[in-house]
Amino acid sequence: MNYSHFRSLWVSLLLIVSVFCPTMTQAEHHQPNIIFILVDDLGWGDLGVFYQNDRKQGRKHATPMLDQFAAEGMQLRQHYCPAPVCAPSRASLLSGRHQGHEPIRDNQFDKALANSHNLGTVLKQAGYRTAMVGKYGLPGGDREKYDRDQWVAYPTLRGFHEFFGYVKHRDGHTQYPGDDYPRGDSELHRTGKPVFHNDQRLDTELAGSYTTDLFTAFAKKWIVEHRGANPEQPFFMYLAHSTPHAALHVPSTPYPEGGGINGGMQWIGKAGKMINTIGDTIDSWIHPDYANQDWTEQEKRFATMVRRIDASVADVIQTLKDLGIDNDTLVVFTSDNGPHRESYIEGLSYNANSFDSFGPFHGIKRDVLEGGIRMPTLVRWPGNIPARSINSTPSQFHDWLPTLANVSGLAAPAISDGVSLLPFLTGEGAARESTVYVEYLNTRNTPAYAEFDAYHQDRVRQQMQVVFVDGYKGIRTGIESHADDFMIFDVDNDVRESMDLSGSNEYFTKLQQRMKDRVLQIRRPSESAPRPYDNAPIPGIDTDRNIERVEWKIYQGPFNWVPQTFGLEEAKSGSSPNIDVSKLNIEKGGAAEFKGFVTIETSGEYKFNVESDGGAILRLHDTVVVDNESVSNGIRATQGKALLEKGIHPYTLTYLRGSVQKAKLSFSHSK
Repeated sequence: MNYSHFRSLWVSLLLIVSVFCPTMTQAEHHQPNIIFILVDDLGWGDLGVFYQNDRKQGRKHATPMLDQFAAEGMQLRQHYCPAPVCAPSRASLLSGRHQGHEPIRDNQFDKALANSHNLGTVLKQAGYRTAMVGKYGLPGGDREKYDRDQWVAYPTLRGFHEFFGYVKHRDGHTQYPGDDYPRGDSELHRTGKPVFHNDQRLDTELAGSYTTDLFTAFAKKWIVEHRGANPEQPFFMYLAHSTPHAALHVPSTPYPEGGGINGGMQWIGKAGKMINTIGDTIDSWIHPDYANQDWTEQEKRFATMVRRIDASVADVIQTLKDLGIDNDTLVVFTSDNGPHRESYIEGLSYNANSFDSFGPFHGIKRDVLEGGIRMPTLVRWPGNIPARSINSTPSQFHDWLPTLANVSGLAAPAISDGVSLLPFLTGEGAARESTVYVEYLNTRNTPAYAEFDAYHQDRVRQQMQVVFVDGYKGIRTGIESHADDFMIFDVDNDVRESMDLSGSNEYFTKLQQRMKDRVLQIRRPSESAPRPYDNAPIPGIDTDRNIERVEWKIYQGPFNWVPQTFGLEEAKSGSSPNIDVSKLNIEKGGAAEFKGFVTIETSGEYKFNVESDGGAILRLHDTVVVDNESVSNGIRATQGKALLEKGIHPYTLTYLRGSVQKAKLSFSHSK
């Protein structure tokens, strides 16, 4: 057996062990580097290997380097964003919570990312050096001010050792932060925007710098410097580009030849010449493959922007190869939502059907049709993820927190709604079904593109909701009450969502009700994002289990937080008439999970109380009712409310034993 083959088998073995025993120490578990690349408004149909390469008619653009990326890893062809616009999508990605639990919903741009577990904090706790580069948009504070003291959720306060990029959401509407832009269609889009490096503000120092180039150059610099200074410490980089979102700005020079340490984008670090692609005229270079095409200016711009991302990703990969860490780095590439139809340049209008960026689907950004929420997603980890592989299992952004926690060797936080995708990625281990759930409000209609069937042209959006049950997609738009039916589609065989199966036979009639029940059992209302179904009580269940007993399992720690227990090896299990941790001998840092039932005699709102010494998460069905772990304003929550129908309601109470002498866990409810 040669060394490379032996190493691949050994890493795979460690990976499998980490999934099923995710409390291994860093010394026991090999931790790969992780790079998560998120781009802005790139449609599923914009990737060559997904759709562009096979277009039979009309214009097409190319992504040759991303196609190569796909050939070296896995395509996730049914991976969904949490909501079809950037703020909630990026928040759910970081927090590991879907839009039924994530506090940032709808168009709540710049709202503070919650002070709870996220990709940064989890991987930092796992011993990673963490960096965020690019567009953030979740800082809190006044949207009209650049006040570092108001940004209570600044990236360096949310688990990232280092940050370089745009703090505010709408700053990402310009791709030349150090320059004014007279062609902008509004004052907002005619002025440069500051980039921050930790506590340092950069303005005109960045003159001539194009964001895709700037963020790529800084990312490469950071990786090289970290590797040189701390070669034994793994790193996590969240590289969040603001392109190809409008404004449709293009570079000023060709992409530099080569790539990696000595080629491609290079960081120079001098005011007015921060990177090596400062040209004489900003916003002036069109890729030669498109320059002479019979296309509109805006189409040439968009295709050039995508091609720039394509080159930049290859540049980062080459850097990993030059450093000798390519096989030791997991790289994810995806987009935050479906394709846009903005240009933000005066006199130019752009539409997502120029290149059918939505692929074979209906819908664009702000739609919950497939084109708005199904994301072009690639994952690459040579030697661990099979090359040229494809997975079409439905999954969603909140699954990355458990996935990357497990990659690092840790159990995922129980507050996350996600499941680990490692079994899908590596082909090893037991997989769980992902919860795919979307809710979103938008007052505009779906565009009436000729490429869309009449059934979906000019579709009313308003309140929208999506849930997957039994592999079928339930979708509601223009929701007025919880009584409204879901359209039901078999998107595995009907990607255009053309055949509504609801009511077509007894199975789908029953599935309709299960979908309506399911969406109430997995979410919590938010006062800042009211829904027409907020006042519908959560339905109970039928069960053959003994509802008078509480089943419990104990897990040895230490754990860094209240853990997800799937895949953990239980130390002891049993049942009892109630919850009494004083009799279970749970070690400090260990965990326990209790499963039982609450019998509700009359429908109404009920209060639930949970107090613990180390933290606890109470889920009623799959709804988080009490988060007794996260701290807000120095206070740990002990109470939560739920509107319940009369009947039997299952609960799961996951508990982390604290460091105090006496274990404490109390659970009660009242009307």
